[in-house]
Amino acid sequence: MASPQQQPPYLHLAELTASQFLEIWKHFDADGNGYIEGKELENFFQELEKARKGSGMMSKSDNFGEKMKEFMQKYDKNSDGKIEMAELAQILPTEENFLLCFRQHVGSSTEFMEAWRKYDTDRSGYIEANELKGFLSDLLKKANRPYDEPKLQEYTQTILRMFDLNGDGKLGLSEMSRTGAATSTRTSWTPC
Repeated sequence: MASPQQQPPYLHLAELTASQFLEIWKHFDADGNGYIEGKELENFFQELEKARKGSGMMSKSDNFGEKMKEFMQKYDKNSDGKIEMAELAQILPTEENFLLCFRQHVGSSTEFMEAWRKYDTDRSGYIEANELKGFLSDLLKKANRPYDEPKLQEYTQTILRMFDLNGDGKLGLSEMSRTGAATSTRTSWTPC
């Protein structure tokens, strides 16, 4: 969790890379449960406010409670009182909104299983790094997003670091369900 002395990484930047986004996520999701909530959420909001003030962005109200309520009304899309990874991607200026593109592409459970079968080329029941890289490459092409090999490698490693819970270098169905993709009710994908 962020302490007053410990400056959270990158909140002051105009645009974040996928790796920087992941560092922020891990910094504030201190308990690793997949949400920024409770004290984590308060710390995140306070640090975000400091970063915004430092960049000249001022809010309408000086009351912390009011500002936090407005913030949650705007970004807590499912009104559960927590910030999920996809919601954080809406808040922070993530490069090419890459993480949102990833989540949107596997938005419904039907699309998720279609993508799973297509990219699990060896039918192992896992998406290995090379298969994930192929998926991400196709996703970026479909969204007309330019990328180079180092950026594709960074995206692949970021997704693995985010969702490979057991550290085996591949994603299982249960790990991928953590993205919300396998249980989402979203039914169509639009380019991000």
